[in-house]
Amino acid sequence: MSGHGYEKGRLNLPFVGISTFGKRPYVEDWSKIDADVAILGAPFDFGTQWRSGARFGPRGVREASTLFSFGHAGAYDHEDDATYLPGDVRIVDIGDADIVHTDTMTSHANIETGVRAILAAGALPVVIGGDHSINIPCINAFDDQGDIHVLQIDAHLDFVDERHGVRYGHGNPMRRAADKPYVTGLTQVGIRNVSSTAKEGYDDARRMGSSIISVRQARKMGTEGVVGHIPERARVYITIDIDAFCPSIAPGTGTPSHGGFLYYEVLEMLQAVAQRHEVVGIDLVEVAPDYDPTGSTSILAAQILLNLLGFIFHAKGK
Repeated sequence: MSGHGYEKGRLNLPFVGISTFGKRPYVEDWSKIDADVAILGAPFDFGTQWRSGARFGPRGVREASTLFSFGHAGAYDHEDDATYLPGDVRIVDIGDADIVHTDTMTSHANIETGVRAILAAGALPVVIGGDHSINIPCINAFDDQGDIHVLQIDAHLDFVDERHGVRYGHGNPMRRAADKPYVTGLTQVGIRNVSSTAKEGYDDARRMGSSIISVRQARKMGTEGVVGHIPERARVYITIDIDAFCPSIAPGTGTPSHGGFLYYEVLEMLQAVAQRHEVVGIDLVEVAPDYDPTGSTSILAAQILLNLLGFIFHAKGK
């Protein structure tokens, strides 16, 4: 349908149409991914130890991302005098990994298959969880990608080795990552207050190559100080738990923890990482939209992801 005057085609407002991530094209056949970035949903939340609901994270973040879908030809940032995510940055949404209820290993394997398909296509994987256990299959998929360093932005250390036989819940992912020979170290930022990991976990994390930085420590050392903990020339995998943020701006999560980051603290950290390092993979987890009737948690998640992608490809000259 044509509009009035000289404008042709549809206006295509954010609330119109199908909610793929950023209203980017949907690719159902994972053998035919041809893009710079591929979004994968991982709606798995059986790893939670308290409130479930992150299974609806991918839908919530996708819907929120339509708010930012006006800029298919790029979004101009007057502060940076840069146009981020112009049309030549090709982003596709490949839908969700299949989740089999109560079956952690099969569900995780399906997520891993999706990440491997994205990597095989030469695209940057961006996985929307789901609880933080979905990071385990994401990191598994990097076993043939060379050495990586993990940047975790989170309230909780997630470094439990095993508890009552559980090794693949949302308290385990950073320990499972540290076990990998190709994970050369971790920078764990935002860790604070009453935590799900005992002192032994912190000792193990440091022994296995982790730098652990609280919110207050991060504020004291500043962006440069935090990012300086990532080794030079490291290829970085970024995992963002939405509970890293203050629950005053991100209440829609299963285990909120007061004292968290505000938006620009994380944004500036991510921009500095993108400028200095090759970012090889991203996941964003623990958005549970039903705990936030305002929708602001999902909007925050979508905004962070789109800005991070903008920083990454701007640093590459796109």
